Amino acid sequence: MTTDHGHLTGKVALVTGGSRGIGAATALRLAREGADVALTYVNGEEAAQDVVRRIEALGRGAAALRADAADAEEAAAAVERADRALGGLDILVNNAGVGVLGPLEGLSLADVDRVLAVNVRGVFLTSQAAAARMSSGGRIVTIGTCMTQRVPGPGGTLYATSKAALVGLTKALARELGARGITANIVHPGPTDTDMNPADGPYAAGQAAMTALGRFGTAEEVAATVAYLAGADYVTGAEFAVDGGHAA
Repeated sequence: MTTDHGHLTGKVALVTGGSRGIGAATALRLAREGADVALTYVNGEEAAQDVVRRIEALGRGAAALRADAADAEEAAAAVERADRALGGLDILVNNAGVGVLGPLEGLSLADVDRVLAVNVRGVFLTSQAAAARMSSGGRIVTIGTCMTQRVPGPGGTLYATSKAALVGLTKALARELGARGITANIVHPGPTDTDMNPADGPYAAGQAAMTALGRFGTAEEVAATVAYLAGADYVTGAEFAVDGGHAA
């Protein structure tokens, strides 16, 4: 058990979609900074429990909660469940999301409804529920995408639309919650090496070439920025590109 004390010691965080990729890296980084962390998952229970074990090995409290962000009731209830499991809520990381890419004419109404339900409605409802429970010092950090700043090719209409909505939500949350001492910011990852988009995948070379650095980022690099924002007092309503220069 670790005895170090990070800048988030005594804080409680909820990371949605925290069983893998950027979500898992973020949950672990927040724990290393001292926070107790709850995370949600839909299908990856084994992976979620593995993240919990790794957080507990750091000496922090942890909980894995099955909650589908596409379900309005579950999206909002995840906040109460995290609060109950860990005794409060100081930090919300809206990471859960889905990506449906393809030609405009091939996107179905079911695709539209699912992406907007998870990427927009779920984030809104979870943020709404979190804001109702947070006190001064609360932090809301949302994971966007580099495609809100630059769409490099066709096939991204639905995904870019859903993530662009989160920019407006973030700025509005910052204005609405600022008087209460609660901040809201959004992080835009570029191509990031995860199991959903591996750096050695069939489309990776083209994605890497679109960045100024010529490589994929790591989930840990994104998580580092989230951890900074989780402790920052005078940063709100801001967009942070962790994209290797994708938007340069």
